[in-house]
Amino acid sequence: MATVHLRIGDLVWGKLGRYPPWPGKVVSPPKDLKKPRGKKCFFVKFFGTEDHAWIKVEQLKPYHPHKEEMIKINKGKRFQQAVDAVEEYLKKAKGKDQTHSDDKSKSEKGRKAAKPMKIIEEDDEDAFKGGSSDKEQTDSDPEPSSVQRLVAGTVSGFKWESSPASSMEPITKRLKIIEEDTRSTSIQAADSTAINGSITPTDKRIGFLGLGLMGSGVVSNLLKMGHVVTVWNHTAEKCDLFIQEGARLGRTPAEVVSMCDITFSCVSDPKAARDLVLGPSGVLQGIRPGKCYVEMSTVDPETITELSQVITSRGGRFLEAPVSGSQQLSNDGMLVIVAAGDRSVYEDCSSCFQAMGKTSFFIAGEAGNAARMMLILNMVQGSFMATIAEGLTLAQATGQSQQTFLDILCHGQMASTFVDQKCQNILQGNFKPDYYLKHIQKDLRLAISMGDSVNHPTPMAAAANEVYKRAKALDQSDNDMSAVYRAYIH
Repeated sequence: MATVHLRIGDLVWGKLGRYPPWPGKVVSPPKDLKKPRGKKCFFVKFFGTEDHAWIKVEQLKPYHPHKEEMIKINKGKRFQQAVDAVEEYLKKAKGKDQTHSDDKSKSEKGRKAAKPMKIIEEDDEDAFKGGSSDKEQTDSDPEPSSVQRLVAGTVSGFKWESSPASSMEPITKRLKIIEEDTRSTSIQAADSTAINGSITPTDKRIGFLGLGLMGSGVVSNLLKMGHVVTVWNHTAEKCDLFIQEGARLGRTPAEVVSMCDITFSCVSDPKAARDLVLGPSGVLQGIRPGKCYVEMSTVDPETITELSQVITSRGGRFLEAPVSGSQQLSNDGMLVIVAAGDRSVYEDCSSCFQAMGKTSFFIAGEAGNAARMMLILNMVQGSFMATIAEGLTLAQATGQSQQTFLDILCHGQMASTFVDQKCQNILQGNFKPDYYLKHIQKDLRLAISMGDSVNHPTPMAAAANEVYKRAKALDQSDNDMSAVYRAYIH
């Protein structure tokens, strides 16, 4: 059996699933936290964050021998703060050792050296039994509490759900520890971004225009993964938090483009996308040969074609990369990116897409194909949401329990996180926007128009669109898309 020489208190680099290696310390697990069965791992508390988790042995490295290597590949502000916290810890520990060196020397004469911790194979779990102590980690403790619990992953990994203290982090992505098993059977596109392994940030300068629900999470994750980012937003105050996190400020879209190698934009609709490029001090004024522009807004194919033409006419390189997801998925770096246009730009954006998303797809053919695909996806999602709201209200109208309807739904073939979260929010009267209702209605409208352009009927989408329009008339535009429910009860 292999033995790993780590003790309680040892400093390590822990690989946090798809995140870069992070400095931490091996500690005793809480008494109510059980070691995951079959996992060869240590319990690690990470510096600069409230997070802690069981980390597999192959994802751990000793701190000091690998310090210079890690600092070279990870340059984010939060990462540097974590390293500084380690150095401060070492400084204090050294001072304490010097102060108490005589007493410590005496006390250690009769003390046995701490045994290196053994990594136990699945068939040798008894070696972990016995009460938790300062010297040994255990997996014989009772089940974890409701606040601190280890839950099974969707395929093969496992995830630590952070304690409430971690919610205090302002805008950076919380370090949710997700162990990805290399035997995962999850299907990804041939051209998708790999979600395993460290992210080495591109050395290209990144610009980002638009800090709304989606853009804010994207920028946060770009910074978290060590990218150099310059930001601009129509409402300048939204830039402040990102500046504190290490971003640079651009005074206009043109200035951002002129300062950066690759500039992303994520705005609300076709008009906003055109104005950003073609308006005063707009993107086009900063475009020079070789500059890359990536349009992440969900707009119609015609707008993409127009923007692609004007960007490339100035020698720029163009990629469309709309995203499928929500504010929460954006914050978690779990968006799905659908790209089309210049394949070389897509490849140049690899580390950016890894930082912001769980997977990315490149669609061959002309620019505009990604817009078409995204409108179809959002048409289906919007129609589905309206149908769920219709079912909930019909259950109520016929004297059925809405909660029972949801429980049955979530145990059947349509069970999904989307259904569960949206329905629970509806039942709680919580319509805080995760994806604006006005934006899903815009997507439905654009999808219907796209269908008309090729003489393809979209009667289901058309019906759903009318329901969303009614919800907008009831002042639900700036609420979550699930607020379509209110169109049925007024």
